[in-house]
Amino acid sequence: MTAPRLALIGTGGHGRGHLAQGIRLHEQGAVRLVAVADPHPPTADELPDGVERFTGGAELIAQAGADVAVICTPIHTHFELAAAALEAGMDVLLEKPTTATLDEFERLASLADRTGRLVQIGFQSLGSAAIGLIRSRVAAGEIGEVLRYSATGAWVRNDAYWARSAWAGTRTLDGRVVADGVLTNPLAHATATALALAGKTRAADVLSLEVDLWRAADIEADDTSVAIFDLGGVRLTTAVTLAAAARTDPYVEVVGYDGSLRLWYTTDVVERRDATGRVLETIRTERADLLENLLAARAGEEELFAPIADTGAFMRLVDRVVEAPAPRPVAASSVEAVDDDQGRRLVITGIEEQLDLALRHERTFSELGSAFIAST
Repeated sequence: MTAPRLALIGTGGHGRGHLAQGIRLHEQGAVRLVAVADPHPPTADELPDGVERFTGGAELIAQAGADVAVICTPIHTHFELAAAALEAGMDVLLEKPTTATLDEFERLASLADRTGRLVQIGFQSLGSAAIGLIRSRVAAGEIGEVLRYSATGAWVRNDAYWARSAWAGTRTLDGRVVADGVLTNPLAHATATALALAGKTRAADVLSLEVDLWRAADIEADDTSVAIFDLGGVRLTTAVTLAAAARTDPYVEVVGYDGSLRLWYTTDVVERRDATGRVLETIRTERADLLENLLAARAGEEELFAPIADTGAFMRLVDRVVEAPAPRPVAASSVEAVDDDQGRRLVITGIEEQLDLALRHERTFSELGSAFIAST
């Protein structure tokens, strides 16, 4: 069988990983890399022979004649590029978040249905074997009746991160929704993974949703936030920040009466804990590649790990963030400017403790009266 023709749109930044993967699969004969597009595309010497180079995704889609497109571009361009690729007969691996708005998501999902093309969304953690492992153990009653789901991450982002592009940290750009905040982009995987563990991935699975958006950095979007989902009989609380004292590994957790199952989703490590939090068992799982899974789904050999329809619940979060009032600034007295080997950045004093409180009590920062709010 002839290898599918692959095109990569967006090869800088995070797209460099997709480029390396595309070249590897090309060399293995699993695909034929035919084109790349980026405002600053790789040089011909960096690519296999015969790969066309474009500076725009729309131009590539119109001319390259590919079967599969990987789209890794700014959030507000996702819908137009993915829709054009589908209309051109391509299957698509689209980086998260799916689109910038719920309306765009619904239109893109409808287009995928109409064209019969596959759309995989780039939530890499959904390719982890840990998802099925945890769900099976919860179903077997290993941690007792489920009390709640949690998702959290405490990361560091310096001034250079927010200055990396015109759309970074914005809610809108030139009249278009971007929504580049902590909940919807850098730590989006936390919520998406927790929703997958709960088996609540469709838009209709979210009965209600509350967000509490804050910012330490001088940006439009949120960098420190809580989101609380009512999933029907159980809730998911996401508490995240990009203004931590130090980066720690993010995790999602299913908490039951008799213990919990925690997934460190960037490393695919599962911990079974007792009701006091003591680790009883540690399991290292494998992760499948989303592009390889998409290729297998094209061949009828596998189901997609992250099909577009299963990002509907996450898109409810994006929609709520977009519709919410602008994030409020954290009290200046609670923010410290730090300049170290990670660059100049802002740290919210005690934010790690506030994240933990939000998760345990299933409350927003505002409801908790968090210290960085009290003096505002």
